[in-house]
Amino acid sequence: MRRDFAESGGCRSDLVIGREESFGAAREQLARGGSVLLHGPAGIGKSTVLRALAAEYARTAHTVLRCSATESESHLPFLALADLLGLVLDDVSDGLPAAQRTALESALTGRGESTLQRDGLALRLAVLSALRALAAAGPVLVVADDLQWLDPASAELLGFAARRLGDTPVRLLCAVRTEGPETEGAAYDRHLRASPPDTRAVRLGPLTRAQVSTLLDERGYAGLPRSTVRDIHRTSGGNPLFALELGRALAESPTPPRPGEPLPVPTSLRALVLSRLEMLSDEARRTLLVASAGARPTPALLHAAGRENAEAETAQAATLGLLATDPEGPTVRFAHPLISAALYAEAPAPERRAAHAALSTAASDPIERARHLALATTGTDPEVAARLAEAAALSRDRGAPSVAASLGLLAARHTPADSAPGPDERRLTAAEDAITAGEPDLARDIAREVLTRTGVPGERVRAWMVVIEAAGQAIGEVDAVFPQALADAGDDPRLLALVHYQLAWRSLVVQGDFAQGREEAAHAARLAARAGDRRTEVLALAFQAQAETLMGHPGAPATIRRALEEPQDPRVACHHNGAGSSRFRWLVMSDRLAEARTAVTALLREVRRHGMAESEVHYLRFLAETELHSGHCGRALELARESLTLARDAGIGEGAGAMQAALAEAAGGDVERALALAREAVRRAEEDGDAVYLSRALAALGHASLVAGDAGAAVRALRRVRELEAGAGITDPARGRWQGDLAEALVRTGEPAEAQDVIEVTRAHALRLGRESVLAVLDRAEAQVRAARGEHRAAVTRLAAARERLAGLGYGLEEARAAFALAALHAGRPGRAAGPASYDEAARLFRRCRALPWLRQVEAAVAAQAAGPPPAPPAVPDALAGLASMERQVAALVMEGATNREIAARLFVSVKTVEATLTRVYRKLGIRSRVDIVRLAAGRRPD
Repeated sequence: MRRDFAESGGCRSDLVIGREESFGAAREQLARGGSVLLHGPAGIGKSTVLRALAAEYARTAHTVLRCSATESESHLPFLALADLLGLVLDDVSDGLPAAQRTALESALTGRGESTLQRDGLALRLAVLSALRALAAAGPVLVVADDLQWLDPASAELLGFAARRLGDTPVRLLCAVRTEGPETEGAAYDRHLRASPPDTRAVRLGPLTRAQVSTLLDERGYAGLPRSTVRDIHRTSGGNPLFALELGRALAESPTPPRPGEPLPVPTSLRALVLSRLEMLSDEARRTLLVASAGARPTPALLHAAGRENAEAETAQAATLGLLATDPEGPTVRFAHPLISAALYAEAPAPERRAAHAALSTAASDPIERARHLALATTGTDPEVAARLAEAAALSRDRGAPSVAASLGLLAARHTPADSAPGPDERRLTAAEDAITAGEPDLARDIAREVLTRTGVPGERVRAWMVVIEAAGQAIGEVDAVFPQALADAGDDPRLLALVHYQLAWRSLVVQGDFAQGREEAAHAARLAARAGDRRTEVLALAFQAQAETLMGHPGAPATIRRALEEPQDPRVACHHNGAGSSRFRWLVMSDRLAEARTAVTALLREVRRHGMAESEVHYLRFLAETELHSGHCGRALELARESLTLARDAGIGEGAGAMQAALAEAAGGDVERALALAREAVRRAEEDGDAVYLSRALAALGHASLVAGDAGAAVRALRRVRELEAGAGITDPARGRWQGDLAEALVRTGEPAEAQDVIEVTRAHALRLGRESVLAVLDRAEAQVRAARGEHRAAVTRLAAARERLAGLGYGLEEARAAFALAALHAGRPGRAAGPASYDEAARLFRRCRALPWLRQVEAAVAAQAAGPPPAPPAVPDALAGLASMERQVAALVMEGATNREIAARLFVSVKTVEATLTRVYRKLGIRSRVDIVRLAAGRRPD
């Protein structure tokens, strides 16, 4: 094909999900003029990536040649060669020697008896000459999909030419199917040998669960419960084609699978493996069915389940490629999870039940025995239900709440309606386990189902609490639940305590009213104490303590002590909304970073032991925050990224995760990524109506903007934070620590008076609460205000003192920022010699912190200093005397004739900041343009 080569929108590179790293590697190789060989198993997405890359590089290639082989046509000689060169034969044939032209025309048109044996050399040279002739007119891209089905003659000819192209601008973009990392080496080695010497092999591996979720959403299967997405990911093995087929089967199925049952495997996927299953003996197939029903099947387990010839039968299955050998243990492992799922789905129901019945006595683990007993039993059975409930409790204690939820639902299914506890009570316990496991969709569905049936007040209130918990930060979306929950609670103090605890969260998240939230929490704690519900009392006290801490209320330490008193529920003690979390927040805000790190590390260890997914997300974020304060930017970045990955995977706390990741990226990663994450955090908070995290997200956006050099954007974001926190009654400046950034940004935009006001108001609160690190940061900001006013000596003294205090408190990054500001102040003083020495200490401190974005700023400042000072600005006319410092500097540079971009570079601000400053200059001076500034400088009146 010529340059009219085009692909559908579905092949755009931005729609290739989960392949960013592989796509980037291939793109980089092609950009260098090299060739690429994509490889991986069937359905892994090779063709999708290949088409996206081909569509992208077709725009720069003069000629694109393409072939896509199929197994059914692989016996036809020269077919792939005809696909590649058939349309361009007329363009190149006249330039070929007669013997080559005849051989090539004969091979491509089918006229004559051309064969590799008879015309081998002429054909080989003809293909090489044809590619060189095409490349003489411009770059050539050869796109070949499914190399494994290429007819041998075409493969031989293409390989001959590829090995001899040298510097000829011909790139090969090929894809070949390989079965997996254990066997793929031999499969693609021969294809690499047939490729140009500079070919890069790029393996496409399985998608993560989050990527599978995104893929399903993009392809129209949105809204699937996260537990179902988890099962799709497990069954598909991360293979995108398999995942989409499973998603389609679920979408078309009238009833979803029951808990404990496998996903329906569509016929399209069963066909991939059933042909091999038909080659098994009946006894071997029954043995594999037992293995597919087991969680971790071994030969010993199969023997115990009655499969006497398990070794021989599994060996037969391994020979057929159905089982994979496991060098690390005796586990019977299927070559792909889909084989197990298809085998199970194909078996008749009585055979499945027989397999589970055998495993219910053979399995050594009580949880596995109970699960198999349930799947072997039909109808209700109180004994089976009791065993399942015990297994669910054991799973909960082992830190596997997801397994507990699944077993709890099985227990509910086998519980007779007149039992105590009843089926709905067991369903609600399963829903609460699902919340703990980070599966809010499943929890919500269970609770809604219970609400359609039960009239028991206690069960209804529990179900409403699950619905509220499942909403997460989007609690405003379930506002209608609260009146119904209060009505169902009646005058029962235990039930009312549950509702008022959630009302406290609503006051905080939806209304942004900390005072109201504190009152609701205190009321809930009193109700719970009256009812003897220590669990709810502790949660309510922890909420009250956190609200008091953020409000700067003097009672916060006493409330924390009450929440930490015995007795304690172990799960509440380590919950991210529990007393331990409140104590951690108080330690961080009190500058006790070492104690805070120890506390949150212990909490993280506990929630991982209990399998509390949402709490793990939050504690990873808390630990990242602590490390960031301590100046360990690299470690903070790792933790923040891990927290965000888990949040996206579970669909919980994504806004908060993006907020913390933005701060970590701005400190130790990539500033553009920081800005994108901060904007995402703001968007999510606004969509959820989350007033609490909106201010935190805006603070992150303001900070990232400041690091990026856009002081104007920083001011706009941080002014909103100031308004939101004032409205919410937050007075403790250690909550978000944004005030120093706002003051610094205001100095950069030429508004030192407002900066000083921010500093004075914040200092009053910091002094009252004893926030030493906040006071030191404010001193650093005030030094920059004084420098803007020309008070250099006072600014230097204050900066040096601030740096020393921050170092003593252990705030490494803030110390480095003070050193940077001090170096910039020294370098900017009149009469100072140019040179990098004044920045050496700042650079050393930023390197120690691994604060890469800040280190880049130091390097830019050193480079600017080495280039020499800018020409002295002309004397400021009287007409400009009333402008602020930044405004005068910008106006003076305009008088020199500097462009906005040049002014931004000289003053270390963004172009947007220069534009905003000029707008203020025009307004203050009553003029309309840059020309008028020049006229004022010349002593003439503007027109």
